[in-house]
Amino acid sequence: MDGRVKPGRDEYSPMIHLRPYRVEDEAAAIALWHRSWQQAYPQIDFAARLEWWRERWRKDLVPKASIVVAEQDDVLTGFVTIDRDGHLDQLVVDPAHWGSDAARRLVDEAKRLSPSGVTLLVNKDNSRAIRFYERNGFVHAGDDVNPTSGRPVLKMQWRA
Repeated sequence: MDGRVKPGRDEYSPMIHLRPYRVEDEAAAIALWHRSWQQAYPQIDFAARLEWWRERWRKDLVPKASIVVAEQDDVLTGFVTIDRDGHLDQLVVDPAHWGSDAARRLVDEAKRLSPSGVTLLVNKDNSRAIRFYERNGFVHAGDDVNPTSGRPVLKMQWRA
């Protein structure tokens, strides 16, 4: 997992480095979550959700999931969470690095950590993310509603 590669279309940094999450990454990971989701959904006030997210991060994700971070020039630029059942809850990449190899590398790492399969929910109106997952071998596995936001989502899955 600890490898460096030259990124695809990302001209901002010469290398992407993946490593396990460390507790000292919390502030950067939460800020990155806020920045990424705010860019994707500018009509939603994610600043108002930061305390909720911090609590969810600490209670639901950190203790129950493997978290891998992407760094470029020693700055956290992305992360992925995958639990022991193969559920990918979060794939977050800094908007400044959308289109780089970071997201693909993080998804590949989630697949490596869960070789029997990966499942996820993606907002139906997030066509960019849906296309990304399809390009990376995920298929539609049904419709659902996000239990937290109430937004319609697609279930997607990857099988080796």
